[in-house]
Amino acid sequence: MITSFNPSRGLIVLKAQLWGPANDILLNLALDTGATGTLISQTRLMEVGYDPVTNPERFQITTGSGIEFVPRVTLKRVMALGQERIGFPVLCHNLPTNTRIDGLLGLDFFRGQNLNIDFRIGQITLT
Repeated sequence: MITSFNPSRGLIVLKAQLWGPANDILLNLALDTGATGTLISQTRLMEVGYDPVTNPERFQITTGSGIEFVPRVTLKRVMALGQERIGFPVLCHNLPTNTRIDGLLGLDFFRGQNLNIDFRIGQITLT
């Protein structure tokens, strides 16, 4: 699948669809090749019926402001860049509201795939 983006802007923000126990929503996720794991806002996860707070296990993440320990949930289904993942684990953490994104699409989403980001023409290909 080929997706266009504006190569002269800051973050590459992609549309993703998330299915949960209660309903489904569209998300704006930043493509983040510096993130080993995908992260989605706890607030948005709760909107579709997940409750990350009930998961007692915490995972360590390093953010711009330091080290944090966050819950992880396994998604029923998520789709981005034409690729679907079933039973996909994501970290839960609210990002600052001024970021205007719902999370980060990390390297775990791309493992086993060919990801090409062409900044000359503003196209992403994931096969």
